[in-house]
Amino acid sequence: MKNVIIYTDGACSGNPGIGGYGAVLMYKENRKEISKGYRLTTNNRMETLAVIEALRLLKEPCNVKLYTDSTYVANSVNKGWVYNWQKNNWKNSSKKEAPNKDLWQELLPLLEKHNVEFIWVKGHADNEENNRCDFLAREAIKSGNLLEDENYKQS
Repeated sequence: MKNVIIYTDGACSGNPGIGGYGAVLMYKENRKEISKGYRLTTNNRMETLAVIEALRLLKEPCNVKLYTDSTYVANSVNKGWVYNWQKNNWKNSSKKEAPNKDLWQELLPLLEKHNVEFIWVKGHADNEENNRCDFLAREAIKSGNLLEDENYKQS
């Protein structure tokens, strides 16, 4: 399997508010950057969507080192929370609906297809690629070309 490195980040102006995501995918000397902005969403949704959209671009099963500054995303997978939510009919330990169920349902099949190692990095620090993803996400917000996050539900 190919070895791919992915960096992802999500951003929101207000939470909930205008949001965006950015991702950088690297394979050998190849590099691809992606980003999109949304009218009304949350930071956690953008962090998760960045991972989904980056993994969707992989045309075949890959070994992936995925760097994120989101403890929400990294811990949900690395600590098995998302698998417990799924097993418990998308209820969390408080018996409430697990947040962002729609996105986790999109991400889980991608995690079955690819061998993904989630690596947490400190955000807004000295990681050049994480900072690039943050820039891409914020530029997507500023672009004015904003999509609807159709499954976002305000509580």
